[in-house]
Amino acid sequence: MEYRKYPNKTLRHWLSFPFIWFMIAPSVIFDICLEIYHHICFPLYEIPIVKRSHYIKIDRYRLQYLKWYDKINCIYCGYVNGLMHYAVRITGDTETYWCGIRHQPTPNFHEPKHHAGFAAYGDKKAFRKKYCRLKKE
Repeated sequence: MEYRKYPNKTLRHWLSFPFIWFMIAPSVIFDICLEIYHHICFPLYEIPIVKRSHYIKIDRYRLQYLKWYDKINCIYCGYVNGLMHYAVRITGDTETYWCGIRHQPTPNFHEPKHHAGFAAYGDKKAFRKKYCRLKKE
């Protein structure tokens, strides 16, 4: 809890709270839409369903040494950060199914881990070998 190291920034912290907490509504809407997509499309694609509990964990609020407002913040962070991690997994599985081509190499681009098995950008031969087994283009 880095914020505790900066007691001189209390006003700044309070000013930021509405912006942080405003994100709960879009996050819940996103979560609902993600679950609808996930539970309808993954079975259609025969992609295994991703377990939410492997990504979203809300447990830190049980810690007795936290103040009540820290517990509320921990619930929020456990949910939203877990949701984003969960969404990355679902979208990564989707990208693996539908695309499977790496991006053009660019300095400072952080390639997702699931791109490791993708065909190289611009490598037509590797693309055809990997994905065009059933028919010739």
